[in-house]
Amino acid sequence: MCLAVASLAMLIAAGNDADARSGERLIESIETRSAGEPLMAIVSLRDQRITVYDAKGWMLRAPVSSGSKGRETPAGIFSVIQKVEEHYSNLYDDAFMPHMQRITWSGIALHGGVLPGRPASHGCIRLPFDFAERLFDVTKMGMRVIVAPSDVTPVELVHPLLLQPKPGAGAMAAARTAEAQEAARKAAQARLAAETAFREASRAREPVRAAENLKRRAGAQLAAAETKLGALVSAEAKEQAEDDKAKAAVKVAELQLQSNAANADLQLRLDAVTAAREAAAAAETARAAAAEAARQVEREMQPVSVVISRKTQRLYVRQAFKPILESPVTIADPDRPFGTHVFTAVEHSGDDTKLRWSAVSMGGGRPPGATLEPDDRARAKRGRDAEPVPTDPGTAKAALDRISIPQDALDRIGNIAPRSSLIVTDEPLSTETGKGTDFVVLLSGEPQGGIDKRRRSPGTGFRYARPRSSPFWRSPFGNSFSAW
Repeated sequence: MCLAVASLAMLIAAGNDADARSGERLIESIETRSAGEPLMAIVSLRDQRITVYDAKGWMLRAPVSSGSKGRETPAGIFSVIQKVEEHYSNLYDDAFMPHMQRITWSGIALHGGVLPGRPASHGCIRLPFDFAERLFDVTKMGMRVIVAPSDVTPVELVHPLLLQPKPGAGAMAAARTAEAQEAARKAAQARLAAETAFREASRAREPVRAAENLKRRAGAQLAAAETKLGALVSAEAKEQAEDDKAKAAVKVAELQLQSNAANADLQLRLDAVTAAREAAAAAETARAAAAEAARQVEREMQPVSVVISRKTQRLYVRQAFKPILESPVTIADPDRPFGTHVFTAVEHSGDDTKLRWSAVSMGGGRPPGATLEPDDRARAKRGRDAEPVPTDPGTAKAALDRISIPQDALDRIGNIAPRSSLIVTDEPLSTETGKGTDFVVLLSGEPQGGIDKRRRSPGTGFRYARPRSSPFWRSPFGNSFSAW
């Protein structure tokens, strides 16, 4: 009997281990084309699957294990705000969370973990270990992460409200970069000229020192001749002494001329050093100004995130995790919901003045309060095998049709670059939106147990009228990183 029980236990353990590793065998990728920069990752809670998209379509796909019942991974819109290759939880028994990519400061993240074939985490999104490593290597800070109730794919969309790059922005950026490079070249030349002038001045000091030493010796010889002349009494000796004195005086005069010439040359060299250093300082000032102008243009060329909330009737703009603008907007029929839609600037279309946009609409995949049962493995398997549903472009366009943005707000939004996004939602901004984050929007009709148990209130609020300068890699809650 003991042997039978032991054998059964081994079979169960082997089965569980196979389940845990099953995700590793279901990783998919497009190998027939070179993958571009990931624009977004879409996690389907119903299907327990993640799909990563670049400008050409999906590029990577794998199963996941999201939050279990009571600790559900919240459906909503996030972005990668921190990456740590080797992370250990300081909340859950030092659990190893390799290739961690944080999407909220309260502790929701993508990371490698065991996949039992069902929702099983404390709110994070577990990925197959190999997939987590591969994804970690190709993602960048700020990559959009959409956690949807059910799987959906982006579709290309054209609409007047989907902003386009400002005319000449690319040319201006190129010009500022060229100016910065030219200023750096001139500053390097000026520094080299100053160093050369200093070396030449240093060499010019040698003739001065040599002439001074020779003059000093000649002066001593002249003084000795004068002393000797005063002590002599014979005419012949005095004549010889007078001759020696005259020769010493001539030598002193010659050496004085040499000393004067050497000092004059040295002064010219020193003046050249002063002028070269002043020129180098001016060139360095110009280089710093040109470099800052290039950096400013580069910052302005970074992706812009815009959220329009029907709940607050306002528009919010962030760039590089910093708030830069808040403005009221007009929404037609404001009491009628229009859902939650994510529009992403995918890539330039032909030239730098046009961008292609994609749309992802997030529908409610299940009634509020429902979740994928932990033991419903068959349903999870069916989800993994199901094809994602394309976004309905008509619904997305209908939402945009109802929005009017004031012209002054449009003028202040800044340049639109690839990976810029527009989020149109019925929801308000989540309290997870704060220092060091992009926008976080949660779907109120979906379970949020995984974030409710972690949620913290940021120490201070944030404003859009005046950007704050805070490193995006630090936690807004005081410590280096929050405990999770």
